Amino acid sequence: MASYFIGVDIGTQGARIILIDAAGTVISSAEQVFPLNDQSREEQSPAAWWEACSRSLSDLLQSKEAKAVIDHIVAITVTSTSGTVIPLDQDNAPLHNAIMYSDSRSVKQAGECTEAALKYHNTGYTAFNFSTGLAKMVWFLETYPEKAKKIGKWIHAADFVTGMLSNVWGITDHTNAFKSGYDVSKYEWPDYLYTKLPLKKEWLPQVVSSGTVIGSISKTIADDFGLPQAIKVTAGITDGCASQIASGAINPGEWNTTIGTTMVIKGVTQNEVPDLYGRLYSHRHPAGYWMPGGASNTGADWVTNEFGDDLVNLNALASLLIPTRHIAYPLRQNGERFPFIAPQARGFEPEGLTRAERFTANMEGVAYLERYAYEMIEQLSGEKVNAIYTAGGASNSDTWLAIRSNVLNKPIYKMKHVSGAVGAAILAASKTHFDSLAKAVKNMALIEKEIYPEKKLTGKYEENYRRFLSIMRHKGYLKGGFNA
Repeated sequence: MASYFIGVDIGTQGARIILIDAAGTVISSAEQVFPLNDQSREEQSPAAWWEACSRSLSDLLQSKEAKAVIDHIVAITVTSTSGTVIPLDQDNAPLHNAIMYSDSRSVKQAGECTEAALKYHNTGYTAFNFSTGLAKMVWFLETYPEKAKKIGKWIHAADFVTGMLSNVWGITDHTNAFKSGYDVSKYEWPDYLYTKLPLKKEWLPQVVSSGTVIGSISKTIADDFGLPQAIKVTAGITDGCASQIASGAINPGEWNTTIGTTMVIKGVTQNEVPDLYGRLYSHRHPAGYWMPGGASNTGADWVTNEFGDDLVNLNALASLLIPTRHIAYPLRQNGERFPFIAPQARGFEPEGLTRAERFTANMEGVAYLERYAYEMIEQLSGEKVNAIYTAGGASNSDTWLAIRSNVLNKPIYKMKHVSGAVGAAILAASKTHFDSLAKAVKNMALIEKEIYPEKKLTGKYEENYRRFLSIMRHKGYLKGGFNA
């Protein structure tokens, strides 16, 4: 019999669970939506997470396909949002709701954390904003001093579900610990966290590499769900890193571009990538490499909002128009953060274009921005970008894939399954069935489509890209170089 693996993704709006085999075939999946309210962006109930997770797991295991392989499930891994934290008491029960990554009440404390990091530990992650776990922990201690007296441990969202599955508490992974102040270059909790900030050393969890086996499912879980108690539970991972694993970009030189509402770029380098301006930040790879990434304010939000009623026809027309001579930049927010920082940036496009020309020029504009990002990454890292994998809504457009491949002058690989739950399942297999994450990804991350540049297009897009850079510099969005 083949071996099977479960990935659990606890997102902002619900729980998703997937069962796949060692060849990456999806056997079964299930999901449950959380009951959300106006406070859900600030706090959510871990009990509600677990209830949704339990229902999803039960639904998944009721399928005929899952029942047939239940005795051959090897391991389970959980992924969830980065920056969400929960204070536990001495009995590992939540003292308070989970404080969500999107909770903005800790702006003042974020500044205090950044100031302390820069002054007392000016290495690793120092740009703590309100979305980071460390800022939220300090906010909680200042806001609820009576509850603070009862804290046993601080954990992250994925850690909570992992603990419920295994009854092993107080262990987290490098990716989740990163924004709580853990120094992933030195593999330690810096002492300023508990000497200069109001945390206590004993509150901080043990940190291991994502995918490390920390135990087996508890007898209670095995009995409740009819699962073999031999199923291993591993340390989890953040949702962005889980999606990167599913994307196939897991070896040095491999990168993933996900174009959804925004454009998110993540990849793998041999060495940590320094960026004085904070456009990139680097997680620690389970194998010891680095996983730099950045997120633009520009993406594909304009597609749905402005062209969503006619996409099939517009894509067909765009395939006949490429390459256009029109330079557009479809930023729909005020200001850009990656691959350059320009609070004054505003989107633009030429006047007088037809609907199809606007659609095509905006797709090209995102591709130019993507190329600039990869040129910046190569410059800052000193390492080559060898392969680009892709996901997100934009990857469903063959025309946009062709534009991007020719602008980048590189092959693009579209993946079949790119969810965080799939990435978590692959991670579950990495140290229980395979002997490395690279081998797990090679066997389980499936390529759906390969797109290659065409000589008749790359030359024209090279010229257009130079015009794009010239216009962006003229507007003051780009400065002298990648370090400016």
